[in-house]
Order: sequence, then structure tokens, then C-alpha cells
Amino acid sequence: MAAAHDLEIEEDVNLNMDREMKEELEEEKMREGGADKDPFKPRKVHRIVSKWMLPEPVRRTYLERANCLPPPVFIISISIAELALFIYYAVWKPQKQWITLDTGILESPFIYRPEKREEAWRFISYMLVHAGVQHILGNLIMQLSLGIPLEMVHKGLRVGLVYLAGVIAGSLASSIFDPLKSLVGASGGVYALMGGYFMNVLVNFKEMIPAFGVVRLLIIVLIIVSDMGFALYRRFFVPANGSPVSFAAHIAGGFAGMSIGYTVFSCFDQALLKDPRFWTAIAAYLAFVLFAVFFNIFLSPAN
Repeated sequence: MAAAHDLEIEEDVNLNMDREMKEELEEEKMREGGADKDPFKPRKVHRIVSKWMLPEPVRRTYLERANCLPPPVFIISISIAELALFIYYAVWKPQKQWITLDTGILESPFIYRPEKREEAWRFISYMLVHAGVQHILGNLIMQLSLGIPLEMVHKGLRVGLVYLAGVIAGSLASSIFDPLKSLVGASGGVYALMGGYFMNVLVNFKEMIPAFGVVRLLIIVLIIVSDMGFALYRRFFVPANGSPVSFAAHIAGGFAGMSIGYTVFSCFDQALLKDPRFWTAIAAYLAFVLFAVFFNIFLSPAN
């Protein structure tokens, strides 16, 4: 059995080496063909991104047409807006502590509050407001480190669709499962990106380099555990002078990413609108949205 295990490991290593050599040869051919004459195509960066974001069969297609035009505008713009709003509230109404919410943010017109559910924009705008330094740093680091390479590969329209699907699913789920609590933070969108990426790594594990695949899965699990721990602290162990915040958006955003996000990110080389999986995921998502709207109008305890 040990010999068989060693043989299997050796085969995996050889397979990875063959892949590396094949990719290097293909890249050399592309260079000889003049593919590197375009200054907007930093081949090394795109090659690294392709290994982290795509299974092997579609990497060559990506490298042939990869460019930074348009740049990852969506995820950068969202991050700047979130940081700017956090700085505004920190200066305008400084917080006594950086872990829990303070009155200035609780009175913001962006925060989701159950008693103000008729102001429908709050179901999306809550993503711009954060509870403290730890909260916003965690979300910004994750959405930039994962969102930028995702947007380089899939472009802003698809990444924006997944991100906003997670944000909306997060606020609607919170209004159902934690209907009396407020909601802040971009965790719904961030978890949607992680959910879609996680499913792609899981489904295409062998094609996305096994060793790196394990590392990626461990990193995602570590981030989820630490972030959920912080969310649970804010929800159940917040000091008496603070305000508990719902954590349902994390879970709902993750599920949105694992359905819509996985479908969108696995269709790199296909027309998204022609994929029946996409319409199945959209139909399930819309059914959830309709139920949530009905619940909020007729059944919510917040009424």
C-alpha cells in the first residue's frame, strides 16, 4: 500500500511538471509569434492569474486574449467607496472603540435597519458601511485579493453580478432569519466571491494544481472561520452599550456564490446566457427573492 501511495504521489508530481513544461512551451510559442508585442499583456502576471483562477483546459484561451482592458474597475471602485464612507463616519462621529458599532453609523441612511425596510435601497447600500477597523480591513483585503484576479479573468460585469447577488441575498436572508437586527458590511458580496471561487477549486481540483488547491482551500476556510467568529462576537457577545448585528448575510452570500457564482465563474469560455445552469441558478435565486419580499410585507416580526 505504501508503495502504491508513493507511486500515486510521484505520478501527481510528474503530471504537474508536465503541465508546467507544456505551459512554458506554449508561452514560448506565443512569444515567438509576437504575442508579447502588446504592452497591455504582462504575460507573467496573466499566467499566474490563470493558474489560480482557471482549470487547465481554458488557460490557453485566456492567455491568448488576456489583457488589462478594461481594468478591474468594479471591485476597486466598490472598495474605494467603502473605505471613503468608513473614514467619513470615523471622522464625523469618532467611535469610542473599533470593534462594535457606534451611534453615528447606526443613524446612517445606508445601514439596513428592520424598522426602515420601506427604504429599499438599504437592502444594497448596507454593504458600504462597516462596524470597525477589523471589519472593513477583513472585507477589503479579501475582496481585493480575490476580486481583482477574478475580474481580470471574468471582467467586471460577471464579478459585479455575483457580488451584488451576494449582497442582496445577505440582506434578504437577514430580514428573514434575524428580522429584528441591523446589518452592515460587504460580507455578503465577499462571501459570494469566495463561494463561487471555492466551488470552482473544489470541482476542478486536479486541474487547478493539487498542492496549490489544498493551500487555497485552507486559506478560504481559515478566512471564513475567523470572519464568522468576529461576526458571531458582534451578534451575541457585543458589549451592553453596543448594538448587535446580524450575521445571516455571510451564510446567504456564500450560498449565492456557490450557486450563481460557481455557474458564472465556470463559464469563462462559454456564453453565459446559453448555459442552462445559469438560468436554473437565477430561477432559484428569484424564487428566494420573491419569498423574502412576501415575508417582509406580510409575515415579518418587524412589522
